[in-house]
Amino acid sequence: MSEPNDKSYAELLAAWRERSLAAVARKAPPRPSPGLLARGYDPPDLFGPDDLQSIGFDPVRDLGFPGEPPFTRGVQPNMYRGRHWTMRQYAGFGTADESNERYRYLLAQGQTGLSVAFDLPTQMGLDSDNPRCAGEVGRVGVAIDSIDDMRRLLKGLPLGKISTSMTINATAAILLSMYIAVAEENGVRRDALRGTIQNDILKEYIARGTYIFPPRPSLRLVSDVFAFCGAQVPKWNTISISGYHMREAGCDAVQEVAFTLANGIEYVKSAIAAGLDVNQFAEQLSFFFNGHNNFLEEVAKFRAARRLWSSIMAERFGATSPRAQALRFHCQTAGMTLTAQQPYNNVVRVAVQALAAVLGGCQSLHTNSFDEALGLPTQESATIALRTQQLIAYESGVADFVDALGGSYAVESLTARIEREARAYMDRIDELGGAVAAIDQGYIQREIQSSAYQYQLDIEHKRRVVVGQNQFVSGSASVPVLKVDPRIESNQVERLRAFRASRDASVLADALARVEQAARGKDNLVPFLLDAVKAGGTVGEVSDCLRRAWGEYTEVLTV
Repeated sequence: MSEPNDKSYAELLAAWRERSLAAVARKAPPRPSPGLLARGYDPPDLFGPDDLQSIGFDPVRDLGFPGEPPFTRGVQPNMYRGRHWTMRQYAGFGTADESNERYRYLLAQGQTGLSVAFDLPTQMGLDSDNPRCAGEVGRVGVAIDSIDDMRRLLKGLPLGKISTSMTINATAAILLSMYIAVAEENGVRRDALRGTIQNDILKEYIARGTYIFPPRPSLRLVSDVFAFCGAQVPKWNTISISGYHMREAGCDAVQEVAFTLANGIEYVKSAIAAGLDVNQFAEQLSFFFNGHNNFLEEVAKFRAARRLWSSIMAERFGATSPRAQALRFHCQTAGMTLTAQQPYNNVVRVAVQALAAVLGGCQSLHTNSFDEALGLPTQESATIALRTQQLIAYESGVADFVDALGGSYAVESLTARIEREARAYMDRIDELGGAVAAIDQGYIQREIQSSAYQYQLDIEHKRRVVVGQNQFVSGSASVPVLKVDPRIESNQVERLRAFRASRDASVLADALARVEQAARGKDNLVPFLLDAVKAGGTVGEVSDCLRRAWGEYTEVLTV
């Protein structure tokens, strides 16, 4: 047994640096970290208790307990010891029938939730026969023009038992209306439905571009969904406030937290201004984050986001319900990190990113397929991606622990740093007038562009190693790539035209007119959208009603 030492930790650390570290460091200087280095920060030689002392770390205040504010350690008291996260593989391509076949396959393989990808015309509120849609129908997701397509997409699926996530934004309320209508046709009550619509229009103006209407009426539509679901679809998450796409566009971890939560603040403000109770609608908010490569930074990012949101909801908006203060999030592994070179390397990347999401406390997870830098996932690659989650859940042992990395000197230090720097960004956005004003002024877009440019320079100058791309380059294995049959577009257009011919024109015209009238007024729009899709209104026709009432948004270019 060693003798007790009367020296302080700081004295012992200094002695260790001089005695053991200095000689080794002269021969092999420490590598700079490409993760946090972009923010002017490089990890110290060794994290220890002095790092926690320097940030005034208080385990009661900063950690608390799982399932309770500030939720640093997770939103459920027992996390995955009770049940695993939802394994929700994002899928959809071609026709509704093809996507339905893929969903049935994934559910049979053990997937526990659906995640629907829609094609670009559906996202933009355009029908498949619109001339602007030529070459895009069914390409990056499934084509949904009408309630008939939604029926075929969901045919035979246990809608009362599974949770469905729909990645849709500008037309989210329309697609949700179709989902509710089809569920009710199949005997599933709307108050039994579980799932999420992305419904996050602000990040479209920032990073994606699939907006239709100007920000203010778009926010009104978001709030209408909050109110409608709060009263009638209480188990549905009414928005997935998304940092994922901003990270894909090039922002870093700190910016992802800051810009996502700033957008969340804007949605909460809009809902409160519409007269909604924060303790009710905020219980149905969810978030969507990116799972990137820097493992410990990502774990810390998720923990910092939860702690920040809890304090924002309690202190800024007066939320007293713990569930209204809790940040629940879906995570998808980082598509922008996948390489076309040596694509099987992506299996490992995805596994590391998924493990960070689990140790960071996600509620649901999508793992990218290794071939996504080349095309849509094949059935085989999608299965490997799902098996990655199942291996983490059932074989790695990490699900047996609640916040296994909590208390780590490194993780707690990184969590505090990300929280502090994200707050600084959010304060700046508040100075500019909030997220909408910051978007209008191009501030958020410029910050992301600057980070993306630096990231690319780091790769080109090999400050950031990408295995198989700028280092360890070798021949690339040939892998099968999924091809979308070009006949899908003409077949979809034929079905659409046949559907249109089957409708009662007078009933449809009346329903669409009431949508436009409601859009010009102040009534909640969702009941009118439901009536319109039940009457046979297509995504394009219903969107056109809103276009006539609100106009379309034109991007202001920033420099």
